[in-house]
Amino acid sequence: MPESPMKFLSALAAEYAGNHEVSAVALGGSRSTGVDDEWSDFDLYVYTQSECDLEARKRVAGANGVRVDLDNRFWEPGDEWMDVSGRHVDVMFRQVAWIEEQLARVLERCEASVGYSTCFWANVLYAKPLFDREGWFARLQERASVPYPEALQAAIIAKNWPILRNSLSSYRHQLARAMERDDAVSVQHRVTAALASYFDIVFAINRTPHPGEKRLLDIVERRCELRPADYARDVRTLLRVAAEGAGTLVAYDRVVDGLGDLLRTAGFGNRVELL
Repeated sequence: MPESPMKFLSALAAEYAGNHEVSAVALGGSRSTGVDDEWSDFDLYVYTQSECDLEARKRVAGANGVRVDLDNRFWEPGDEWMDVSGRHVDVMFRQVAWIEEQLARVLERCEASVGYSTCFWANVLYAKPLFDREGWFARLQERASVPYPEALQAAIIAKNWPILRNSLSSYRHQLARAMERDDAVSVQHRVTAALASYFDIVFAINRTPHPGEKRLLDIVERRCELRPADYARDVRTLLRVAAEGAGTLVAYDRVVDGLGDLLRTAGFGNRVELL
C-alpha cells in the first residue's frame, strides 16, 4: 500500500528538524487548504533562526529525490525535487524574523501592497504544522488568527483602486499605450498586473486573506460572499480578448466597472468617486 501523504510529510519534517536551527516545518499551498488536485505539489515551509545550512538541505533532498533542484533563489530560497513515485516536493526556507515582520506589516501597521497584500498572512493562517520545536509556530498562527483589520481593508482599496484606471500611471493607461504600439507582450503584462490588484480588492472587501495566484475564480466563488456581478465571465473574456487584441479596452473597462459597482454596494462609494 502506498505511503500516506501525512506519513511521508511527517518523515520529511523530522529530517529537517534534525537541524537545531529549524524552529518549525509546515505544509502550505493547496495541500493545506483542501483544494489540491492531481497536479498539486507539496509545499513545505521550513522556518529557521538563521539561514539553513546548504549541506544539510542537500542531504535531505538527495535522500528523497531522483531529480533535484537545489538552492533555487528565483523567489524564496528553496529546494525542489521529484521522488521515485512522482511526487513533486517544493521546500521553501524562511527565517523566523522575516515572517514575523510580514505579519506585523499587515496586521499591526496595516500596510498594503500593489496586489497580493495579504498572501503571507493567508499562508501562515491556513498552514498545517508538521513540526514545532518550542511552540513558536503555534504562537505565530495564533497571532494570525485575528479579525481582518478595518484599516488594512481601507489601505488595500486605497492603494489598488486608483492604479486600475483613475491615475495617469494606471494599468488602463499603460494598456492603451501598449495597444497603440501593438506591443502584445506588454498588453499581457499589464492585464496580469491589473488582475492582481483587482483580486486584492475583492478579497479585502470580503475581509478574507488573499490565498495566492492559483484558482482565484473558484476561490472567490467559495469564500467571498460579496463578488462583482458576472466577475468570472468578465475576467475570462478579458483574458481571451487580450490575447487576440481587438476589444481589450472594452473588456478591461467591464471588469473594472463591475468592481466599482461592488465597492459602491459594499459602502465604499465615496472612496471610489474620490479616487
